[in-house]
Amino acid sequence: MTDLTRRQALLAGAALPLAGAAATPVLAAAEMKGPSFAQVNRFMLGGFEVTTLLAGTRKVEEPQGIFGMNVTPEEFAQVSADNFLPTDAAQFFFTPTLVNTGSELVLFDTGLNGAGITDALARAGYTPDQVDTVVLTHMHGDHIGGLMTDGTPTFANARYVTGQVEFDAWNGMDNDGFKANVLPLADRMSFLGDGGDVASGIIGMAAFGHSPGHMVYRLESEGEALTIIGDTANHPIWSLERPDWEVRFDMDKAAAAASRRKVFGMLADEKSPFIGYHMPFPAMGYVETRGDGFRWVPAGYQMML
Repeated sequence: MTDLTRRQALLAGAALPLAGAAATPVLAAAEMKGPSFAQVNRFMLGGFEVTTLLAGTRKVEEPQGIFGMNVTPEEFAQVSADNFLPTDAAQFFFTPTLVNTGSELVLFDTGLNGAGITDALARAGYTPDQVDTVVLTHMHGDHIGGLMTDGTPTFANARYVTGQVEFDAWNGMDNDGFKANVLPLADRMSFLGDGGDVASGIIGMAAFGHSPGHMVYRLESEGEALTIIGDTANHPIWSLERPDWEVRFDMDKAAAAASRRKVFGMLADEKSPFIGYHMPFPAMGYVETRGDGFRWVPAGYQMML
């Protein structure tokens, strides 16, 4: 037998791990899971427990067909670029809000359909029969669509509250969604005007324009306040920050712009939070004045403290 030199022995030993590694089968890469995001956000506002529910989200092409209809493509592109937004598509969110006052469970708006709001409630740990009161900010289809499920009221035990002006306006229109979802519940509805009470600590405020009688709702508990703005603004940049940009879905565009200035001016002065139905989930933030408009400040950990 030929003796190995020390150098040959070292080289032979160094090669052994490589040979072993080559004999080990290569494992497949872990599968991609796909995008993921939160769909429930819960926090305390004084003695109220507030939960935002993501009841739907979808991609929409060519957003200037909806927002900034009265500005040039160049201005729209510049504002978008300044805020790191693409101009070829936007993501829409649909966010009802659930408020547990301690004595009743109040749902603000109902999403696109009965199945969607039922699923959203289940993710938050509730069933539709637990809802005591359903409040409608207005009568557009993505807010009233969940009132019925297969022709039957989704919220079997609830009373319903909406603005008198809003109900009367839609009652005078020929609208299939209103006829199918709202009219069958009319005998269980109560109607309010500007300053009317939904329940203790929940007050309706007129913010007309997006629809004829669009309302926002102010929550007040133990010295803390929050406003549910509905569709006062439909986008944090192209609508909220630019209140005079016209939005296709605003039925009275001048009145909607005036309501944006009124509501966001109040919130900026108070430095109080708000929930917007179409804001990026969890749909809550603050606003401050900036130039002739406003600046959207998404909520961070403030409501966790």
